[in-house]
Amino acid sequence: MTDFAALPLADAQLSEAQAADAAELLVLQRCCWVPQAIVNDTFDVPALHEDLDTVRGWIESTRVWTVRIGGRLVAAVRAHLEEDRWEIGRLMVAPDLAGQGVGRWLLGYAEQQAPPEATSLVLYTGSGSERNLTMYRRAGYQAAEPPANTLGKHIHGAVYLTKAR
Repeated sequence: MTDFAALPLADAQLSEAQAADAAELLVLQRCCWVPQAIVNDTFDVPALHEDLDTVRGWIESTRVWTVRIGGRLVAAVRAHLEEDRWEIGRLMVAPDLAGQGVGRWLLGYAEQQAPPEATSLVLYTGSGSERNLTMYRRAGYQAAEPPANTLGKHIHGAVYLTKAR
């Protein structure tokens, strides 16, 4: 089990996102999803088309955790319960800090926050996002067909991954 007492980066601080974090989250999101759009050969990625009001909306309607170092927002993740699925999304780490374990740590933290009624953990990533797919598979996720009631939300080229609790 991941040790949630210490983030893998020195002096990192975890906290719940506040409305005041929205602008920084939007900037970090764009920094993280432009490379994903390139490796997936599409800019039809919702994270790249959200505006500040949309980010504020998901801060209000979902659980969002941020990681800061010296005041700088360096990582974040969000999650919410959808029926009996704990949907994890917008897992992002500043590109200059990628590969240092922060994304895996945040994924584990978000998983641990799932309420008791969640029977599965789910997320999406691009089919060309090999680094993400590797991390998710190592964490126990497997590709699956998205639930019928989410097909309208499914993004072409995205891989739906799930893990039983």
